[in-house]
Amino acid sequence: MLSTAENEFLTRTDRGTPMGELFRRFWLPAFLSSELPESDCPPIRIKLLGEKLVAFRGTTGEVGLLGEHCPHRGASLFFGRNEECGLRCVYHGWKFDLAGRCVEMPNEPAESNFKDKIHHTAYPCVDRGGVVWAYMGPPALQPELPAIEWSLLPAKQRYVSKRLQESNYLQGIEGGLDSSHISFLHSNLHGDRQTQASGTAVSSTVQADKHPHFEVLETAYGLLIGARRNATPDEYYWRVSQFLLPFHQMIPAAKGAPVSGHAWVPIDDESCWAWNMTWHPDRPLGADDIARYRSGNGIHATVDARFRGVANKDNDYLIDREKQRTETFSGIRGIGEQDMACQESMGPIYDRTQEHLGASDAAVIAMRRLLLKLGQQLQAGVEPAAASHPDLYRVRSAAFTIPREQSWVEVMREEAPALAFR
Repeated sequence: MLSTAENEFLTRTDRGTPMGELFRRFWLPAFLSSELPESDCPPIRIKLLGEKLVAFRGTTGEVGLLGEHCPHRGASLFFGRNEECGLRCVYHGWKFDLAGRCVEMPNEPAESNFKDKIHHTAYPCVDRGGVVWAYMGPPALQPELPAIEWSLLPAKQRYVSKRLQESNYLQGIEGGLDSSHISFLHSNLHGDRQTQASGTAVSSTVQADKHPHFEVLETAYGLLIGARRNATPDEYYWRVSQFLLPFHQMIPAAKGAPVSGHAWVPIDDESCWAWNMTWHPDRPLGADDIARYRSGNGIHATVDARFRGVANKDNDYLIDREKQRTETFSGIRGIGEQDMACQESMGPIYDRTQEHLGASDAAVIAMRRLLLKLGQQLQAGVEPAAASHPDLYRVRSAAFTIPREQSWVEVMREEAPALAFR
C-alpha cells in the first residue's frame, strides 16, 4: 500500500505538483486530429493536467492550443472566430496567433503598442498518427515526439480511439499493467477464449493458469513486464507488456498479429482520457479488423459525441446479470467497458492506504516506485532522461511460448532490438 502522502504525490497533476511537472516534460496525446477536421473550423475545448484550453486549426492547417480565457477580461475563446491563422475573441476582438501573441487589438487606439505587451498561454502542437500532441513544459526543454510505433505508421495501418474515464489516471495505468485480471474480468465462463481488440484470442493458457508469476525490469523508457504461466511440463507461456513513460502501455501480442496499447492522459485529478490504439506493423488493417474495433467488444469502447462511454456509471455499464450468470465473468460487454467499470468504481481517486497488494501486483508496485522516483528526482533538479530520448520508444510487446530454461528477456531483445535497460 501507499502512504497518504505518496498517494497525493502520484495522483495530483496540476501545475506545480510533482507529477504535473513530470508529465509536462513529455509530449501528451491531446485530442484526435479528426476533432479539428479542416482549416479554420470551429475551435474545441480541451482540458489537460487541470488546465482549461482551446484548440483550433489555423488557415494553413497548423494547430494552436491556447488558454481558454482571453487575457483581456476572461471571456472564453471557445466562442472565438477562427480566421486568418488566429483566434479572435468575440468580446472585444482581440486576436491571438498560434504562438499566443496578440496580433490585433481593435478596441485600442491605432497608435497603441499595448498588444505587443500581451502574450497569452500557448502550447506547441504536432499532428501525428491521427492525434494532435501537445507539449506543456518549459520551452527550453521541448523534446522531439516519442517514436512510438503506432504514431509513425501510415493511417491504414492503425486505428486510434479515445474515451473519457471518470477516475484518476493512475487507476487506468494500474489496470493496464495488471496481466492477472484478464483471467477473470475479460474471461468467459465455459473455457472458450475471449477475443481481444486485436482480433487474436486470449491463449487458453491464460484461462488455465490464473496466477502468473511476474518479473519486472526497469528500462531506460519505463518498465518491461513479463507475466509467466505454465504451458506444458517443459514450456512457459509469457505475456510481455511495456510501460512507456509517463503513461503509455502496450498489450502483449503474438508475432505477426496486430498490436494494441493504451495511454491515460490526465484531464484533471479526477478524470483522464483513456487512449486506445491498435496497429499492424507490416500491413494495412482490413475492413474486418476495423469493423471489429468499432463493434465495442474490444478495447475500443462505444462512446457518444463527447467521448463518454455509452455504457457508463450512470447505467451500471449496462451489466447483464443473466449473461454474468451463464456466459461471461463480468456480465459487461466490451473489454474497455469492463476495465472502466472496475477502475471508475474505485472512486475518482482511490485511497491506496486501504489496499492489500499481493504477488500479482508486482508491476503495479514497480510502476508506482518509478514514478515516485522520477518525481522526486525532478524536484531535485534532475530531468527525466526518457523525455529527451525519443528513440527509446521503438519497442514492442510480445506473447510467446518457450522452453522453461530459455530467457524471456533474450527473446525480447530479439523482438525489440532497441530495448535498453538501466
